[in-house]
Amino acid sequence: MSDDRKPRRREQILQALAIMLEEDSGKRITTAALARQVGVSEAALYRHFPSKARMFEGLIDFIEESIFARITRILDDIPDATTRCGTILSLLLGFAEKNPGLARVLGGDVLTGETARLRQRVHQLFERLETQLKQVLREAELREGRRTSITASAAANLLIAQAEGRISQYVRSDFKRLPTEYWEDQWTLLSGQLFRNASQPA
Repeated sequence: MSDDRKPRRREQILQALAIMLEEDSGKRITTAALARQVGVSEAALYRHFPSKARMFEGLIDFIEESIFARITRILDDIPDATTRCGTILSLLLGFAEKNPGLARVLGGDVLTGETARLRQRVHQLFERLETQLKQVLREAELREGRRTSITASAAANLLIAQAEGRISQYVRSDFKRLPTEYWEDQWTLLSGQLFRNASQPA
């Protein structure tokens, strides 16, 4: 197989896995079923990925690369802390909504029974997102002279918990309850309480 063809086949396998996670919600994905979806033998699958866990890791890699590349652009383009946080959270929710199969990976349900390393990878992804939000909130005091109503750590945790909860609702409803539903109004409420008023004591 040529070097050009191998990456395309890997991408095809990962795309097929994501589609199966969306279409077969609640069912355990087997390598036999995945091979049928791709149109290759199981042996061919294992030539590209040594295990199903590595296939899931490939999906997690794609999620991380997609989200954090966009977050870098958000931080470059948007100076205001509130707008930065809102845009990052909207990005995460919109990504999950457009990629239901990957939302199941983020929600963790599809990783039940798989290696603990995969669940740890998803946990670390959300930890990284939370750390990014915390950094934005802490920088707001230096850049804008604004302090969060609660500690930056607590505020970042609250925001990421909101996003995680909405993704979980989406997965639990078999993708009927969209993660962006009501989000604009909810963000208006949350963001209005995010920072102290100037008159409030430190």
